[in-house]
Amino acid sequence: MNTFSVSESYKKAGVDITAGYRAVELMKAHVSRTKTPGVISDIGGFGGLFAPDLTGISEPVLVSGTDGVGTKLKLAFLLDRHDTIGIDCVAMCVNDIVACGATPLFFLDYVAMGKNIPERTATIVSGVAEGCVRAGCALIGGETA
Repeated sequence: MNTFSVSESYKKAGVDITAGYRAVELMKAHVSRTKTPGVISDIGGFGGLFAPDLTGISEPVLVSGTDGVGTKLKLAFLLDRHDTIGIDCVAMCVNDIVACGATPLFFLDYVAMGKNIPERTATIVSGVAEGCVRAGCALIGGETA
């Protein structure tokens, strides 16, 4: 019989669930700044829900894009400045979508780290949110790992 709880198993594997929950709480205010009329879900679910207004569009096509910050991440750590990498990531993705003639509607982020430091994670997501605000799209969800 296994006496370990899921929480204990995660902790043994190096995952700090409490830090994850804390990071999400710190992110919420940043994410809420990006809400647009099509957003129909809050963060924390298994997916972001978005209902686009397709009024006046006879043949709608959704365009998606993904990109990363690449080696700029190294600079962020060297300078201990993590807010701008989120802005940059959104900008690169939005640029690819706009280059296809589309309008960016929403964004999903993915923040991977060896150790979740909630304040740093929230700072990264604050940059993602700022990038979304500048691009006029909503941050509807994502993943931290």
